[in-house]
Amino acid sequence: MTKKEIIIVKGLTITTLKINKEDYISLTDIARQKNAEEPKDVVKNWMRSRTTIEFLGLWEQLNNPEFKGVEFDSFLFEAGSNSFTMSPAKWVESTNAKGIISKAGNKGGTYAQKDIAFEFASWVSSSFKLYLIKEFQRLKEDENNRLKLEWNLQRTLAKVNYHIHTDAIKEKLIPAAITKKQAGITYANEADLLNIALFGITAAAWRDANPALDGNIRDHATIEQLVVLSNIESINAVLIHQGLAQKERLLQFNEIAIAQMKSLVNAKGLKGLK
Repeated sequence: MTKKEIIIVKGLTITTLKINKEDYISLTDIARQKNAEEPKDVVKNWMRSRTTIEFLGLWEQLNNPEFKGVEFDSFLFEAGSNSFTMSPAKWVESTNAKGIISKAGNKGGTYAQKDIAFEFASWVSSSFKLYLIKEFQRLKEDENNRLKLEWNLQRTLAKVNYHIHTDAIKEKLIPAAITKKQAGITYANEADLLNIALFGITAAAWRDANPALDGNIRDHATIEQLVVLSNIESINAVLIHQGLAQKERLLQFNEIAIAQMKSLVNAKGLKGLK
């Protein structure tokens, strides 16, 4: 993904690119500070230097595992001689370099990763480099501020949507009162007794009603429902020890579930756990 931005440095328009989260700056635009008519020649002259080739090679070795070291060694041996010439396209094609990007055509040009671009700017003009760094930092600050604003906006919208959602389902979370028919049924296991008290349905009935869902009824419970379920499970152990009949326990659990759920759907502290 490529994102294009513009900064103005001492009256010159400098193009920056964001490529795969890495910042690149136009060397062609920077070179116009030295030669507005033939900026590409400025870049080529910079790349003839042995110091430049050493710098570019070291950057690639540190950041590019696919860099071709053998070809680089050959260029380093020749660099600085009167016959040595180098262009961005030749450098990229020969060494598989990633720090420099050469684009052909009228809207093309040469771009370099920001560290390389600052090194080139220093060669062009040390004072221009300082202005470039200052404007680039301002661009990054503006970008960070926009990201913070977008994040805060998304967070605010998420909160609003959360309240809309919870208000809409609040009534559905409150368990229904146990009917006489439900109270009169003897349940095969204690888990279903609690399921009826809280969810109003047995595990088997839930599976039959939701064949497309994985897991069981408790896997799809809300955090409020799980809190209440934990509470009535603890109470159930005490009431069983006291010898309370299943029907009486069911009615008590249902009343407890209704009361606790009404409190929990409005509890601010619990919302922070979601």
